[in-house]
Amino acid sequence: MSIKLKKLDDYRWLIPKTGSMHVPGLLFSSPALIKTLKNDQSLAQIANVATLPGILGHALAMPDLHWGYGFPIGGVAAFDLDEGIISPGGVGYDINCGCRLMTTRLTAEEIQPEIKNLVMALFKNIPAGVGKTGRIHLSKKDEAKVATQGASWAVKNGFGEAEDLKMTEDQGTMAGADPSVLSDRAIIRGKDQLGTLGSGNHFLEIQVVDQI
Repeated sequence: MSIKLKKLDDYRWLIPKTGSMHVPGLLFSSPALIKTLKNDQSLAQIANVATLPGILGHALAMPDLHWGYGFPIGGVAAFDLDEGIISPGGVGYDINCGCRLMTTRLTAEEIQPEIKNLVMALFKNIPAGVGKTGRIHLSKKDEAKVATQGASWAVKNGFGEAEDLKMTEDQGTMAGADPSVLSDRAIIRGKDQLGTLGSGNHFLEIQVVDQI
């Protein structure tokens, strides 16, 4: 699918409404990032999102745009309450994606000479990627407790501190969670992921706070 972009300014690009698109596409990106999109289908996916029933305004794309499942990663869309839809590709198949910050008292000067060893140690001790399994192995009954108790289960079992819950949305527990609706396949697929960084678009970074 050939997609033509219309440059609006240095950081906004329009995909004009054509064919079965209900709304135009709108990208927020720099010229340098736009060049990286020519080898994947993310622009075509934005155009596809624009064809969904009830979509409002634009099919949007953020600067982290890249190829996803149906929706591109970095794709955003709003839908009419009565005529619109909910797309799992837009919400995220790995819906538990989140961002957490852990601080240390270490300085950049202390870390820099050991950064390679530190990264290797993290990679060795934190399972990540397809086929990786964690060190937590639970029965189906205990997995249900994880689903209903969320982060509080982790704290109760020594994987966090009570203070962590105060800094987590909804204290890390979703009211009304019902693991009985999960299929056996869903449970099996998730079982080995517990205690890992996951196999999707997840990552861990070491960063420096230089301004507060």
